[in-house]
Amino acid sequence: MLAIELVPITYKGADSYQRMVTIANRTALERTPAHALALDCLVVGMEAAHPEAIVEETVSVRDGLLRIDCEFDDESAEYDLRRYERVFVVGGGNAAGHFARTLEEVSGSWITEGVVVTDDPAGASVVEELDGDHPIPSKRGVRGAKRVLDVAERAGDDDLVLACVTGGGSALLPAPVEPLSLADLQAVTESLLRCGASIDEINAVRKHCSAIKGGKLARAASPATVVTLVMSDVIGDDLGVIASGPTAPDPTTYADALDVLARYELSASESVTSYLEEGDRGVHPETVKPTDPLLETVSFHILGSGRTAIDAARAVASERGYTPLVLSARVRGEASDAAITHVAIAEECHVSGEPVSPPAVLISGGETTVTLADDHGSGGPNQEFVLGGAVELDVDDIVVASVDTDGIDGATEVAGAIAAPPEIPSEEGRTALARNDARPLLEDAESIVRTGPTGTNVNDLRVLVVSDDSNA
Repeated sequence: MLAIELVPITYKGADSYQRMVTIANRTALERTPAHALALDCLVVGMEAAHPEAIVEETVSVRDGLLRIDCEFDDESAEYDLRRYERVFVVGGGNAAGHFARTLEEVSGSWITEGVVVTDDPAGASVVEELDGDHPIPSKRGVRGAKRVLDVAERAGDDDLVLACVTGGGSALLPAPVEPLSLADLQAVTESLLRCGASIDEINAVRKHCSAIKGGKLARAASPATVVTLVMSDVIGDDLGVIASGPTAPDPTTYADALDVLARYELSASESVTSYLEEGDRGVHPETVKPTDPLLETVSFHILGSGRTAIDAARAVASERGYTPLVLSARVRGEASDAAITHVAIAEECHVSGEPVSPPAVLISGGETTVTLADDHGSGGPNQEFVLGGAVELDVDDIVVASVDTDGIDGATEVAGAIAAPPEIPSEEGRTALARNDARPLLEDAESIVRTGPTGTNVNDLRVLVVSDDSNA
């Protein structure tokens, strides 16, 4: 029977985590106490959602018994490793390397072999870490995905497959289904990322152009027992959307994928369109559906999500004497529109003390998008959120901060930004927003947050610090 469990993390305090995220330009960003607090909330949020912290909290192996603790409903899952001839680890995503390395440390000698694809290798010893690219799939990602499928296909009825699935896996595990090419996947991925489509819509297309997504990795591993350990980077923690659900059932169809292309008027290659149309006519097999019997040997455990980072940021704010308020873990839509709503709430806090009185920290998660102008510049959703918030604010002592927790905002090599209104020329800011060109202006203001790869990916984390006179 398909089993799904949510395993939330108990936050341990700002000083309990090792420094796993480094801010290259920390000194420039900590220009006021409010800026420093915003940065600390972001950093500790990312560190709380790091696989090293999450796996050590939730996974243990004692006397051959693999235990996954579920604090959410006071239950746990157990797997007797002595029952299996071999234990394989497979998977992919931004955090997959750190995930695999920490699993090795926790499980000792029980892992037989494995392979994961990541853009942030962590030094695993038994599990092979292969390089891939994100957010656009690459040749080396294709080679890595093939190796993952090869290992899964070798698993038999008496084997256990631990699948490490994290955010970023959709791009890092590209496996174009014949007759599609990598170029076909790259072109359709770039078009989908540019048009403002949601991650659900993007993945509906990617799953139907892939030999590994939409449950096909689980199909390759069948009849082995598959235990999927998940770090979620999607709103609502939909297993079919996280990394395009390589071991999860997929309710979407070829028709849904075609509808996405039509809805955004995307001109995909002839080979992609023809393949999807043939699939809609029944020429090609569908992705794994929720009623597929192979799922009887597949289970899922969501070890961490955007909520993990939010809870940690909230605890930091409280420790520093600020009142934290979580607005939502499900923010979506255009980044600039979301910024207007967030700053409106922050202004209300400052002026009227509603819904909370300053000093306060407003926190949200989720994933916003940017529909790019034809002559667009450079930036990403988190940079656009910060720039949009800064130019909209009527109050100077509110700091706006936002990062993508994997350290890659959109297609840029920066995580996001931190800024307050006085630091951003309003007219120039609005001009930059119109061209989706947030990064140069934020660079000039020394507001860019640079982390490099963070070892995790649980979506976006946003923080607005609303100071009073004693905390400005």
